[in-house]
Amino acid sequence: MASKIWYTPRSLLVVAGVVLLGLLVWRFSSIVAYILIASVLSLIARPLVRLLGRIRIGRWQIPASLRALITLLTIWTFFFSFFRIFIPLVAGEAQELSNIDTALVIEAFEDPIQGIEVWYNKMNLGGEAGLSLSENLQGGLASVLNIDVITDLIATLASILGNFAWAIFAISFITFFLLREEKLITSYIMTVVPEKKVEAFSHALESVKHLLRRYFVGILLQMIGILTMVTLGMTIVGVGFRHGVVIGLVAAVLNIIPYLGPWIGAALGIILGVATHLDLDFATQLLPLMAYMMLVFVITQLTDNMVFQPVIFGTSVYAHPIEIFIVIMMAGSLAGIVGMILAIPTYTVIRVFAKEFFNNFRVVQKLTEKI
Repeated sequence: MASKIWYTPRSLLVVAGVVLLGLLVWRFSSIVAYILIASVLSLIARPLVRLLGRIRIGRWQIPASLRALITLLTIWTFFFSFFRIFIPLVAGEAQELSNIDTALVIEAFEDPIQGIEVWYNKMNLGGEAGLSLSENLQGGLASVLNIDVITDLIATLASILGNFAWAIFAISFITFFLLREEKLITSYIMTVVPEKKVEAFSHALESVKHLLRRYFVGILLQMIGILTMVTLGMTIVGVGFRHGVVIGLVAAVLNIIPYLGPWIGAALGIILGVATHLDLDFATQLLPLMAYMMLVFVITQLTDNMVFQPVIFGTSVYAHPIEIFIVIMMAGSLAGIVGMILAIPTYTVIRVFAKEFFNNFRVVQKLTEKI
């Protein structure tokens, strides 16, 4: 009996198409990024378009183009208002940090630094060379807080201003049409789907859009919640509202990075809080302030773990925490931080299509039983 030949013209054409698609995505990665960002914005803002569609004055209804334009303007008003409020605060904080005397920082922590140096040299961990922790810390702080770093960053941003303006235009243009025509991308995708699979594919796409919309809206609400809690907490413990807002913003943005983000955000937040209060006495004022700041981050993280994350991951992507952890770690090993951020949306898409087309496998049934 002759064995079945797998390399039929159809299979070879499919493989060639996949390879070509991969090359196009790699070659035009910036355009793909614009489309992905526009897709996310349209998913999040779709409820507003639908709400505007319910408005009627007699027989008159807001046209689809006007609904899309109003929604797009609302999106950019939100983003530009956000940056208008927070960018000056962050810039002011950066300027203040750059003016910090690193010798004053070392002086504030003189006692604990000397204690660490004595213990390190006593244990002979560094050999005959010993350890000068104060010199190492002062050099490290000088490089981190150097105003040249901030100046170089501003110069780099200015140099890409043209690309940034083009990105804003491209994303706005694509988002407008995605908002105006809800099934625009779906209709193009369907043109390459076999006719007998159209209904199943369409159902899978609708499920993906529904789950991803809930996920991205949940992430946005999570960031707002963390920003609010950290800002209020830092204001209450005495860091100050302006510093608290910047620390809260850093914590909220870094929290997007699964697992590692909250720790990095807390560490940077405490460093920022301490660096702006070096005039305080270490033992009686600065050390208690650090403890209170840590308490704020602990309470925020517990709230995130017990309230925010169960709502986002449990009721949006319907995945077990162990699944999420494994997927994020695998994505992180493959693509670093970007992979960790994109892990859950990608996994959601894979699960939905697996349920639709490979539900005869028991492992797929188990992984997708809650979808």
